[in-house]
Amino acid sequence: MLNHNIIAVGASAGGMEVLKHIVAQLPCDFPGTVFIVWHVSPTYPSMLPQILQRLCSLPVAHAIDEEAIEPGRVYIAPPDHHLIVEQGQVRVTRGPKENRFRPSVDVLFRSAALAYGAQVIGVVLTGSLDDGAAGMYAIKNRGGIGLVQDPFEALYPSMPIQTMKAAKIDYCLPMKEIGALLVSLVNEAVEKREENPVSDQMEMEVAIAREDNAFGLGIMKLGEPSPYTCPECHGVLLKLKEGNFIRFRCHTGHAYSLNTLLAEVTKYIEDKLWGTLRAIEESQLLMSHMAEHMREENDNEMAELFLQKSEEANKRSELIRQALMSHEMVTQEKLNSQRKNPHSDPFTGHYGDNVNPPE
Repeated sequence: MLNHNIIAVGASAGGMEVLKHIVAQLPCDFPGTVFIVWHVSPTYPSMLPQILQRLCSLPVAHAIDEEAIEPGRVYIAPPDHHLIVEQGQVRVTRGPKENRFRPSVDVLFRSAALAYGAQVIGVVLTGSLDDGAAGMYAIKNRGGIGLVQDPFEALYPSMPIQTMKAAKIDYCLPMKEIGALLVSLVNEAVEKREENPVSDQMEMEVAIAREDNAFGLGIMKLGEPSPYTCPECHGVLLKLKEGNFIRFRCHTGHAYSLNTLLAEVTKYIEDKLWGTLRAIEESQLLMSHMAEHMREENDNEMAELFLQKSEEANKRSELIRQALMSHEMVTQEKLNSQRKNPHSDPFTGHYGDNVNPPE
């Protein structure tokens, strides 16, 4: 017999209030261990442990590298560090970012699935894009339980929605019911059952997050090279496929979902357009200055030529500015919201026995 006593929780935008509701419902004799990744700025200290400790009867703290895992505790990923679960201990590392984030929900979920298999409960809360979807696929593949916050009440529903598309989740609940369900599941004895074997890909991806050399591990064998380059280091991205979920990794280890890669590429275009606009306007100012200088030198013909070039540059800058104003960061969620049929159902993923599709 075993218990679902490893609870891995992932949240992003809007996650503070949901996390507060969940930990407040955990009793002081809660036998499980909770691991939390919340996307926070890497440049500011996180006050999340102090905030949650005021509401939680369990000890709450940032995880320390190679710290022992103990029941009845809440471990939180420090800013700019991945939180990795191993047998009996946690690791806190600065491995490559996944889906633009460090800490990454996918890293936490995948490592927990590798170390504890069917004992894991994965919980995805409010957030943008889809960090956690690939990790939930790993949890479910290893026999664990999948739970998401009800997207209809989530401040940012994208993470729960994308997780439901990527994996067959078991529960979809409002935040006020999640803590009570966790208490019920952790105290429920589960018969030991056969788990899917750990894949070489899962082991390698956890090792990469642990700061092992991705190239030395043989990452180039994981997938076929794609025509895309990594937005972080500009290396070639390998295409990986898990179920119906497509992801990408470069040879240095950075990872992206298809949706996050799309968002990064469109953001990169905007950054380049702003840089181009700046350069054109600088050249326009310089040519105007040269025209004034030529007039002072009584070289009116050359002054007119510089003025003409300055006006041409101004026209080009206006075109770039118009392109910028009409440009947007494209994501699957934005495209869904722009469909002609506003009532189309975005919940096209799989549902577990305890989940009813939204009406």
